[in-house]
Amino acid sequence: MASLAPPLPAVRATTPGARPAASPARSVRHLGPNWYASVMGTAIVANAGAGLPLDLPGLRTACAAVWALSLAMLLVLVAARTVHWIHHRDQARAHLLDPAMAPFYGCLSMALLAVGGGAMIVGRDWIGLPAAVALDTVLFTVGTLVGLAAAVGIPYLMVVHHKIENASPVWLLPVVAPMVSAALGPLLVPHLPAGQAQETLLLACWAMFGISLLATLVMLPLVFGRLVTGGPLPLALTPTLFLVLGPLGQSTTAANKFADVAPGVLPAPYAHGFASFAVLYGVPVMGFALLWLALAGAMVLRARRQGMGFAMTFWAFTFPVGTCVTGAEGLAQHTGLAAFRWLAIGLYVVLVAAWLVAGSHTVRGLFNGALLAGPAPAPAALRRETARTR
Repeated sequence: MASLAPPLPAVRATTPGARPAASPARSVRHLGPNWYASVMGTAIVANAGAGLPLDLPGLRTACAAVWALSLAMLLVLVAARTVHWIHHRDQARAHLLDPAMAPFYGCLSMALLAVGGGAMIVGRDWIGLPAAVALDTVLFTVGTLVGLAAAVGIPYLMVVHHKIENASPVWLLPVVAPMVSAALGPLLVPHLPAGQAQETLLLACWAMFGISLLATLVMLPLVFGRLVTGGPLPLALTPTLFLVLGPLGQSTTAANKFADVAPGVLPAPYAHGFASFAVLYGVPVMGFALLWLALAGAMVLRARRQGMGFAMTFWAFTFPVGTCVTGAEGLAQHTGLAAFRWLAIGLYVVLVAAWLVAGSHTVRGLFNGALLAGPAPAPAALRRETARTR
């Protein structure tokens, strides 16, 4: 089973003074789909920052720069993953059959959607509105198709091929992808022809809201039941508890986005209904998100005291918290309450701090090679013992 923690570099026999150089294709052999979480976590810093109820000089420019970074990261990562699939299909198939790694294919969809939505939110300041609409149209379409495929395909693999012992918050990744489409699709509605086209996209986003929400309601009791009956998660997996915030914050964001674009697209009774739903749904869900944030934070502090080190799962601290920021921003807009404005600002500070920690450790791991190295081979004595038992 592939590990979510950074593998230890394998020890290879070399002649003194010689250091074999890995080919570019070889260096990406262990590059899994979980790396897309870094793109998501970077894009949400830009998207959430641009919507803050603050008038800080340079904030929007900084957010545009972060969005540009997320776009560059996406392009590099898609290229690297393409090389991975071409040259290491055995490893790619192993990822799909690994219950710890396969759910991360939902991150590909969310990375595409987050960068595409960022083009409309803040990237248009640099590339212009027509280019932003074109870019978001492509990324939204591809990301939505990938997300729907993951929402069906990964649960299918879990049932048919995966041998799963315990539930994990990682299970939420494939089913939350359609919710990201639901939250970001309304950005394109005003740029479609009025009438059938706008209404179709809005109601399609509403349908994906239901797909993701109901699937989450199926998965979430399994995750909480695992914690209650099985105890705390392994240290490297503890940050994944923050993934539960994703569908909560993103669904609140989506509900508020529906309320923003429904007037003029849907008949008045339905448009008013979306405005009421944004608050009636968003406030209690945001309350539960804060409850889960406190629980997950306590579990992370416990794991840290027990020696939890950096793993790529640290990126779980970014995108899910960012969705809560955008959810609080939407509630602040529709309720006018200062409490939600301050909540959005406070959560954004947490988001930026988490992004800096995860980003700095990831860059360090890339430069020293630890994050892309293969797992260390088992000691010879252990291999002989394993062979005898088999």
